[in-house]
Amino acid sequence: MTLSGDPSHFEAGSLVSVLTDQPLDRFLDYKAPAGGVYAGAFVEVPLGPRKVIGVIWGRGQGNYDLAKIRAVSRVLDLPPMRAEMRQFLTRVADYTLTPMNAMLRLATRAPGLADPPSMRKVYALGDVTPTRETAARTRVLDVLRAHNGQHFTKKELADFAGVSGSVVDGLVKLDAVLEVETPRDVAYPKLDPLMAGLELSDSQQAGGETLRATVAKQEYSTTLLKGVTGSGKTEVYLEAVAECLAQGRQALVLLPEIALTVAFLDRVEQRFGARPAEWHSGVTMTERRRCWRMVGEGKAQLVVGARSALYLPFQNLGLIVVDEEHDTSYKQEEGVFYSARDMAVMRASLVGASVVLASATPALETWVNAASGKYARVDLEGRYGAAELPDMKAIDLRAQDMEAQSWISPTLVHEVEKRLKKGEQSLLFINRRGYAPVTVCRACGYQVGCDDCDARMVEHRFHGQLICHQCGETKPVPTACPNCDVEGRMAAVGPGVERLEEEAIRRFPDARIAVLSSDMAMTARVLKERIHAIANGEADIIIGTQMVAKGHNFPLLTCVGVIDADLGLQGGDLRAAERTFQLIRQVAGRAGRAQKRGVAYIQTHQPDHPVIQAILQGEEEEFWQAEADQRRMAGVPPYGRLAGIVLSGPDLKVVFDVASYLSRNAQGLQKIGAEVFGPAPAPIARVRGRHRVRLLVKAEKATHFQPALAAWRNSVKLPRDVRMQIDIDPQSFY
Repeated sequence: MTLSGDPSHFEAGSLVSVLTDQPLDRFLDYKAPAGGVYAGAFVEVPLGPRKVIGVIWGRGQGNYDLAKIRAVSRVLDLPPMRAEMRQFLTRVADYTLTPMNAMLRLATRAPGLADPPSMRKVYALGDVTPTRETAARTRVLDVLRAHNGQHFTKKELADFAGVSGSVVDGLVKLDAVLEVETPRDVAYPKLDPLMAGLELSDSQQAGGETLRATVAKQEYSTTLLKGVTGSGKTEVYLEAVAECLAQGRQALVLLPEIALTVAFLDRVEQRFGARPAEWHSGVTMTERRRCWRMVGEGKAQLVVGARSALYLPFQNLGLIVVDEEHDTSYKQEEGVFYSARDMAVMRASLVGASVVLASATPALETWVNAASGKYARVDLEGRYGAAELPDMKAIDLRAQDMEAQSWISPTLVHEVEKRLKKGEQSLLFINRRGYAPVTVCRACGYQVGCDDCDARMVEHRFHGQLICHQCGETKPVPTACPNCDVEGRMAAVGPGVERLEEEAIRRFPDARIAVLSSDMAMTARVLKERIHAIANGEADIIIGTQMVAKGHNFPLLTCVGVIDADLGLQGGDLRAAERTFQLIRQVAGRAGRAQKRGVAYIQTHQPDHPVIQAILQGEEEEFWQAEADQRRMAGVPPYGRLAGIVLSGPDLKVVFDVASYLSRNAQGLQKIGAEVFGPAPAPIARVRGRHRVRLLVKAEKATHFQPALAAWRNSVKLPRDVRMQIDIDPQSFY
């Protein structure tokens, strides 16, 4: 791939190279339009009978009949893609072995970019409260209150509220909702970096000053901001954001969950006097377009978003914060396979920006980079204010008198009852969605699986059906066995979050129980309301999956019970110990974040397991060092390179034949010292009717193996129904 240097002008009629977002892994030649065009300009070009969006990438090749070359249709009214952004997309493509057209799609994920600027009608909250409020009117007003500052078209507002457009029209007539004409895309409110923040502890003050000084240098750096849950990392890195904004540069804060965004936006507004731009799946398409355009025009100072916000067209990016940087959701494992944490470091290095990686339990890669001096490190000591870290205690399930079909031990039941009497909250955590992971026939032993995947279907009583967590296929829970036709012998085996709720209702009949799980169909507004209600004491027992481990603050929560701490220690994933340690420490950290000290109880059949012992004793640095030593000896990340290759297709023999051919013909990889393992069936060997076969490539850390991998991939012509996915630095091996 080639990349032009600084933006240059191409005269009318001269050849230009255009990258489109269409499925063509090459640049196309066109003639520059009248008036010429600059490198980086967004353009509309003819492609067959259609017109598509593209970017001027440089000078055309011109190695064929020039008479057949068509002209650029028009130059779009958009800020041109900067040279460093084109370089970033090229670097990510080269690193992840991704076609450039797919990279451009990542960088232009906003609707209507080819449309000219225009006016539109938008709707906002009025000053009048209607004398007669119906349920439909209330829903509309609630949406406007909850999304204060967002722009809604009539359709978006009606869809969000679940009403017809006529309900919105009726509220407009009453002046309860305002209808105004406004430019389609407007600048975001100015943030004030000089506003006073919260009073910081000495440790926070020192950390904030360090980050401010780093950002003030206006040069590339990466810093690990490490502090226990409740230590106030957010307020510290907001000091770095304030310094960046004071310089007139743009900042980006990445969050792993939409659920965290709502509370974080409130904190930003308190700190800087206005709300920032948002970029995630929970915002309207209108807001997505507005965010993209305003970022590109420098009229959005701060963006808070999901991993794809990394590809927004920042004009003067000075800071990227990756909050909860260890979180696995930062790795995209469909389409373009990339780690947002790692690509954030790459993007910052190209524009001279600072990166802050914030976590209580950093990824081992980050910990090693900080230990080696590649990254700086700032530690926050203790919790903010009067809060203290929770005590950690193990419950040895081998010594508990457990009832059949019960997962809450007598010891944990007793501890929860004590909190109920005191008016304190308890959290029961299990890392399993649904009601039960397996539905089995007690007559013949048949386990209900997905018809299209080699995966057992999970019962979800909340939805009243079995769901495949691989492809999303659903079917009703059978009353008769699909295998032996015996009636009434189908049984749910094992607990999920819904079954745990069922047991909690039985054991604590007078308790108010709230469930937080990604399976529950909740909008961002409903989720915010539920979390707010829990924080205000409107629940006695919280039951949740991973969602509850991430950043929520429940002041009355003093008891955490981890139902099955052994779950993550099963299997051969090289990161199993690391992820179990991170998850349990994060969950335990929900307890005792206010005045009262908390306790975390870990139910386990393996209380002497090294990971469980490290959690109990708080030996974090010792744990990371031991993990690092094991990885070093094995030559695996972060002390080696891995690439996962998955071949898939409808015919297992054909897929295995292709994988075997690749394995036998890997001389180019062997020349650079890489090893190829496999082929072998993937742990989930069939998904959506496609058989899956894995290969694994392992190389030394210093090896730049992408060129050899690309040549190896291109050495075989795949059969029509066979697909290949290459995952550089894989995080999962399913």
